[in-house]
Amino acid sequence: MATLFVPRFRAAGSLWLLATCVSVLVPLPAAADQSLADVARKSEEHRKAESATPRLYTNKDLGAPLAGSAPVAPADASATKAADAPADGKKAEDKKPADPAAKDEAYWSGRLKALNAKLEHDTTFADALQTKINSLSTDFVNRDDPAQRATLGRERQKSMAQLAALQKDIAAGNEAIAYLHEEARRAGVPAGWLR
Repeated sequence: MATLFVPRFRAAGSLWLLATCVSVLVPLPAAADQSLADVARKSEEHRKAESATPRLYTNKDLGAPLAGSAPVAPADASATKAADAPADGKKAEDKKPADPAAKDEAYWSGRLKALNAKLEHDTTFADALQTKINSLSTDFVNRDDPAQRATLGRERQKSMAQLAALQKDIAAGNEAIAYLHEEARRAGVPAGWLR
């Protein structure tokens, strides 16, 4: 009759593993004291507390728009009139326009920075478009399927048209910077203000 030999260290290891698993799994149900209903009630209270005090954002909270971004027309004209009305009750006509002679260093450097930022953006975008055109040209040459070639060709032509328009914008941006320098020179602006 053959007897099954189990080494002592294996039996002790199995018992130790069993004891560890039991000690880990037993405390888990005791830790879950909250019921699902309690969690739902707390979540509902939290939601009611948040909706009771809604946050109202105004133009002052948002800050100044980015240079080169188009203004967004408001959906309601009465909201525009209410927002544009001064708090002290004076009419908008009572406000004096900015004095054209009050063009200080911040004015000139701000204009130049805005023009340079737009020119840099356009130049970077033109470089990206040129990379895309090069990639599309390579893909066009390496395709055998006429349908895929036609799709790639249309996309390449569209990108080339975008690049041509962007190159015109870059030329106009360079002209605008040159015109700003000339305008500043005629106005007697110190050269250090346009840096």
